[in-house]
Amino acid sequence: MACSKMYPVARMALSIRGPATFGIRLQSTAAAAPKVKGAEEQNQQHVGDTTGERMCQLGSQVDLIERSENRVEMKPCPADSINFGNTQEAYKSKPTWELMRSLVVFWLCSIDPLVDRNQQILNLSKKVFGKRLFEAIMKMSFYGQFVAGEDQETIKPLIRRNSAFGVGSVLDYSVEEDLTQEEAEKKEIESCTAEAEKENDGFARREKKYQVQPGFGDRRGGVISARTYFYADEAKCDHHMETFLKCIEASGGSSEDGFSAIKLTALGRPQFLLQFSEVLIKWRRFFHQLAADQGKSGLAAVEIELEVEKLMESLAKLGIATKDESHSWFTGENLGLSGTVDLLDWNSLIDSRTKISKLLLVPNLQSGQLEPLLSRFTEEEDLQMKRMLQRMDVLGKKALEKGVRLMVDAEQTYFQPAISRLTLEMQRIFNKDRPIIFNTYQCYLKEAYDNVTADVELSRREDWHFGAKLVRGAYMQQERSRAAEVGYDDPINPTYEKTNEMYHRCLDYVLEEIRHNRKANVMVASHNEETVKFTLKRMNELGIYPNEKKVYFGQLLGMCDQISFPLGQAGYPVYKYVPYGPVNEVLPYLSRRAQENRGIMKGAARERELLWKEIKRRAVTGNLFYSPEF
Repeated sequence: MACSKMYPVARMALSIRGPATFGIRLQSTAAAAPKVKGAEEQNQQHVGDTTGERMCQLGSQVDLIERSENRVEMKPCPADSINFGNTQEAYKSKPTWELMRSLVVFWLCSIDPLVDRNQQILNLSKKVFGKRLFEAIMKMSFYGQFVAGEDQETIKPLIRRNSAFGVGSVLDYSVEEDLTQEEAEKKEIESCTAEAEKENDGFARREKKYQVQPGFGDRRGGVISARTYFYADEAKCDHHMETFLKCIEASGGSSEDGFSAIKLTALGRPQFLLQFSEVLIKWRRFFHQLAADQGKSGLAAVEIELEVEKLMESLAKLGIATKDESHSWFTGENLGLSGTVDLLDWNSLIDSRTKISKLLLVPNLQSGQLEPLLSRFTEEEDLQMKRMLQRMDVLGKKALEKGVRLMVDAEQTYFQPAISRLTLEMQRIFNKDRPIIFNTYQCYLKEAYDNVTADVELSRREDWHFGAKLVRGAYMQQERSRAAEVGYDDPINPTYEKTNEMYHRCLDYVLEEIRHNRKANVMVASHNEETVKFTLKRMNELGIYPNEKKVYFGQLLGMCDQISFPLGQAGYPVYKYVPYGPVNEVLPYLSRRAQENRGIMKGAARERELLWKEIKRRAVTGNLFYSPEF
């Protein structure tokens, strides 16, 4: 059943005029939802932090999680009093046998031959032991370590226990579509190719980065823990939307400040994200070229101000608009009154002038002329694009209604400009009174700081609540391989240290914004102990208190308990990403998890050391059979 038949159609001005980009404005035709109260350790190649990449896609009943009455109310304590090396406090929520299981699983995941052949070993084990015994073994080992349970009932004890010790949950129904590489590549090629391109070789007009690449059609390769969606049809996208809606319902029922997460590739054809991303990037480049022409290259994006008179001359020279037309645009939007316009003014101008289903024109910086990016959408493509926006609108309204924060996951760089822009438009609508929509920023990207600062500045200028989730990134290996093979600049920071610097720089900027303007919020999605300590230190220096719930922390289930639980017990908002699903159906997830996280497991020496320390402490003190009470 098509989304447009199920829900009120979302009006939008999604338009292209002349050289402009997709200007997206989501405007709901339904009445506004009522206001609701309340609101890594990475490996040595910095592929770690992926907490944010896989938060919650839930396919269960609305009443999945009951509000826990056992959650401990704790007063915040000073940041310097939190000791991540105090094993008694870090593991007080764990019985000893779970600590032993963690040690064994971490050790096994660090053995390369075992990890490389894990799928064959799992298949052989199923044949040798039989279904029932195999599932029992998995629940005592890998499955039990990283997955909460099989269904909505079996996961409740773990969620209640974590909640009792100060740690919230972000749920993920982790059953994945079991596609072969060939099937995945075929789906990707079909869904990323427009009808006009099939008929007229439209790929020739597009940059290589934004063309579908058969060798990288299976987007699951070289990815750390990020769930991948492949487009099948509109009905499948509606199904994904329903899954996300149920997740939002469940998150709203489990706490007063729940989190949920979505991926935009689950909600529509990736073709549109590719096309939209290319237009956005080319127009940003055009802005920087105009800045260079005015002698203003080398400045940060938000610091560039173009002189209006020179800008109008350039637009006229390129045939984009006459000086009279440009003057009308600027005065109509109350822009350039000071004699200059910046990047945010430029984007605002383009937004107001765009129309859907017209030729997309972008500037060719070599020829100085405007060129069509692709041919006119077919009627069906036009409808598919609108349905994608409608699904986003439906999810945003449900999150607002339930008081749930909705995090939009980051994806590959050839999709990300469009994803970020669409997320920003959701923030403009739903973040007016409180932070509902959170964008994800991948700090292994060279442009991360420019993106964060531009979006913070826009939120300040338009007076809405900024919401960010900071991750290091999940797609490094894939991104680097694709850039090298296809032939475009590597978008990733050159070293692990540079990524750490970028993460802390972006985080510090947002923390400063929270200090000066209490309308900013950030999720620190990191397993890196130094990053967490940096955050606590800066919060203390800036006077940001944990009970304000402006800064959140996130880690994966089964990892980094020595950070999560001390934070939670000290009163800081902290969440575990909690996958669940039937044993046999989450095996693809577990298999990839073992392969992709081997570097993290090898680097988890401190975690293994702390686990051993706590087991020995319990043995010496006669508490080897300790079981938590809550």
